[in-house]
Amino acid sequence: MYGWIWRKLPFGLPGKLVGSLLITSAMVALLWYVVFPWAEPLLPFDDVQVTQDSGDPAGDVVPGDGAPTGDEHDLPYDTDQNNNPPPSPDE
Repeated sequence: MYGWIWRKLPFGLPGKLVGSLLITSAMVALLWYVVFPWAEPLLPFDDVQVTQDSGDPAGDVVPGDGAPTGDEHDLPYDTDQNNNPPPSPDE
């Protein structure tokens, strides 16, 4: 099919390159503005169901079960201030 299209495009190699770019752009625009918006309601990407379970089957820490509040990561440095000296003017 692509070979047939390539042979049918006019004006030699430059015309074939420009024509193939135009055909590709038209197909992308057709998919982007017509086909994908039509198909979006049919796809299950927005069908998210979140339920509340009493336990965590993965065994992870569930907030409220004795886990520390706030940030759960212990950083080995102070995040409240910048300990680096300011850059010198010649750098």
